[in-house]
Amino acid sequence: MNRLFKIFTNGIIRENPLLMLMIGLCSSLAVTTSVANGIGMGLSMTFVLLMSELVISLFRRLIPDSIRIPVFIIVIAAFTTVIDYVLKAYFPDLSKAMGVFIPLIVVNCIIMGRVESFASKQPLGYVIPDALGMGLGYTWVLTGIALIRELLGNGTVLNFQVLPENFTPILFFTLPPGGFFVFALFIALNLFIKSRLKTGEEN
Repeated sequence: MNRLFKIFTNGIIRENPLLMLMIGLCSSLAVTTSVANGIGMGLSMTFVLLMSELVISLFRRLIPDSIRIPVFIIVIAAFTTVIDYVLKAYFPDLSKAMGVFIPLIVVNCIIMGRVESFASKQPLGYVIPDALGMGLGYTWVLTGIALIRELLGNGTVLNFQVLPENFTPILFFTLPPGGFFVFALFIALNLFIKSRLKTGEEN
């Protein structure tokens, strides 16, 4: 149980795919102009990651090493297509807002990295907490960045006016430099939390 919990929490803080591993940054910073986009992208990525890890872990002994990468890509592409069509059918506005970044999940380094380094080597029981932890870690960072950018850039959260109507939006936060700035703040916060956890463990 302790190992499962550690695997799960690794993706949230210690091995957070965005804040610590620094992979999958392009799509992350591009879609975080609104909270809805951040949540949508995070949950979509989590679904694809979880299903891909489950399938590859289940059939890991049957996949020849010589073709493992093409097989991984096919599996990831299949679940990416599923989530892409689900969003288009039931959440068309969200799908349109995120545009090409949903189909591009198939080449996201986070999924390919976890599939190659973890799911292809671990039994089924371990890949579930790994995928959920990585997915949750990815989602909370996206949502947090998007919350700050939408709030300060537009005065809204989920398109609901939160700040007074006389608030002057800080357009810097809606632009790419604003995304990098907020992302840097999250990296600093994560390093601080990580150092506090390490200090607590040593004491």
